[in-house]
Amino acid sequence: MKKYFGTHLILIIVSVLSIFPFLWLISTSLKGAGENIFAYPPVFIPQDLTFENYVGVWKRVNLFGYFVNSMIVAIGTVVLNLLLSSLAAYPLARMEFNGKKITFFAVLATIMIPFQAIMLPVYLITIKLNLIDSVSNLAGYLGLIMPFAVSAFGIFLMRQAFLGIPREMEEAAIVDGCNVFQVFWKVLLPMVKPSLAVLAIFTFIGSWGEFLWPSIVLTKEALYTLPVGVNNLQGMFSSNWRFIAAGSIISIIPIIVFFLSMQKYFISGENEGAVKG
Repeated sequence: MKKYFGTHLILIIVSVLSIFPFLWLISTSLKGAGENIFAYPPVFIPQDLTFENYVGVWKRVNLFGYFVNSMIVAIGTVVLNLLLSSLAAYPLARMEFNGKKITFFAVLATIMIPFQAIMLPVYLITIKLNLIDSVSNLAGYLGLIMPFAVSAFGIFLMRQAFLGIPREMEEAAIVDGCNVFQVFWKVLLPMVKPSLAVLAIFTFIGSWGEFLWPSIVLTKEALYTLPVGVNNLQGMFSSNWRFIAAGSIISIIPIIVFFLSMQKYFISGENEGAVKG
């Protein structure tokens, strides 16, 4: 125990420093109107504990509409990522074809390209396809989902997961009469559920917290996602940081709930993705 005392102490300090801004945000959101949130020395525990800030921000802005938009975009992005990343990873892991290694390394190379570098051509393509601000159908949501429908990280993670499955499982399924797609869908895919859960968690967090792309392509408030809507609180309630803190906490809750619901798969899925290179 003494051997790892220093390591554990450093980890505890880093954890406290990391979680402190979140705790301070909660404290600010629970302070009443009579408290000075900028007092010095700062007061961490609210003296006038109230939930009126949450009620107020929920009533004054269409926070529920923002929540629904974010949920549609996040779920759509997660589903497409799981499906497309798995379909792309399967041949890279289990099939032999010319240019396989080159294709894989080309996919990995895209990880080094930030989205900001390709944002302009993606924006122009989105406009040409009329996928911006279309409230009457799903096109407006597709404009937010499609640029993130598949990722190099997802393909890499699922490839590593497929490589960890013994080929005997695949061969036995073929002997039983399964075709290639049935082997993929009914045999291999259920065996990589932990990796699918890890990919779902990272994709959901990234999609839910995405601010730059929605703020660029959205001009109609009816399609605002939570990050964009919460950012507007600063303009609407520039002197009421309690409302801003309450709105931020509300926007974080779905991420926490989703992570906790998938937590049992998270560690095993991370380990599974590191089995083979």
